[in-house]
Amino acid sequence: MARFDRYMLGQLLTLFGFFSLILVLVYWINRAVRLFDSLIADGQSAWVFLELTSLSLPGLIRIVLPLSAFVAAVYVTNRMSAESELTVVQATGYSPFRLARPVIYFGAIVALLMTILTHVLVPLSSERLTLRSDEIAQNLTAGLLTPGEFLTPTDGITFYIREISQSGELLDIFISEGSSPDRRVTYTASRAYLVRNDNGPQLVMVNGLTQTLSLDTGRLSTTGFENLVYDIGSLMSDTGEKARALSALMSWDLWFPTPELLAQSDQSTAQLRLMVHDRIAQAALGFVAGLIGFCALVAGGFSRFGLWRNILFAVLLLVLLKALETVGAGIATQTPALWPLMYLASLSGVAACVALLYVSQRPYFFKRKPKPFTGVMS
Repeated sequence: MARFDRYMLGQLLTLFGFFSLILVLVYWINRAVRLFDSLIADGQSAWVFLELTSLSLPGLIRIVLPLSAFVAAVYVTNRMSAESELTVVQATGYSPFRLARPVIYFGAIVALLMTILTHVLVPLSSERLTLRSDEIAQNLTAGLLTPGEFLTPTDGITFYIREISQSGELLDIFISEGSSPDRRVTYTASRAYLVRNDNGPQLVMVNGLTQTLSLDTGRLSTTGFENLVYDIGSLMSDTGEKARALSALMSWDLWFPTPELLAQSDQSTAQLRLMVHDRIAQAALGFVAGLIGFCALVAGGFSRFGLWRNILFAVLLLVLLKALETVGAGIATQTPALWPLMYLASLSGVAACVALLYVSQRPYFFKRKPKPFTGVMS
């Protein structure tokens, strides 16, 4: 590798590490504050908080890396242009395509990191996060079994147990539901048992009464029962459980799904393979992001007034690529046969970079070329 390539690549990697650290900290603190409030309110320890936030880091880093690569490329290119380093190197015969070689190396390193994250680290951390979330949910369910206290696990629901026998039998159960705006339901039972099945923890109440109060009419209806199953697991939020389960799978398992996985996920083979294409497209976008920042600034050439217009142009290009990524992913999700659209953003980015480098080595591509001086003065 030429000395200039090593110099510029070192600058890119240094700034890339710095901006990645800053952005990860910002994202992590924002997510940690919300997670801290929910966990501490449920009585979890600080160790559980640190464990869950650590498991969320690979996903955060995956989001941050392309943006960090773009910011690093823009910062380094702008500094080298302001200090005339790029001008001096171009004077030695380096073309814009030759100048882009260390940025290509840099993009390849970012794409490799993104590949490791999307195909290995993020699935492993998601799997562990799913297991720990299930364990915490079971602990929260066990926290409902506190005798002699009125508990409110969620808004509109009140839970009470008078006593728990030595055999684990729950005595004198009271459950009040006010989640519906037009009625309130109250369950009372002399005995109950906590059982677990594939659908989560269930409360089996014996010899009880159901009272339903219509808030519109004020009418109270009662129903006696010998046995009634109440889903305690419904008190816990399970939003995103399926998404976490699929994100925890390795790319090999998604590309060659088993019949059990297809039945469990309720997805087709093409839909599962689309997730693998999405992971590859994310790594490709990490490669393109830094190259976009470099090419947009190089295309502007040297200016004594700075490259702020080119920086703004680079930001607009990045926003456009993200929009193309969203559009392509949306179309491919609806029609898995159109999976090549998952790579629409990265391919468009590469084409834009080639076009910008082509224009940058032709200063008068969009301008009128000045007439040569003939030496005759009137």
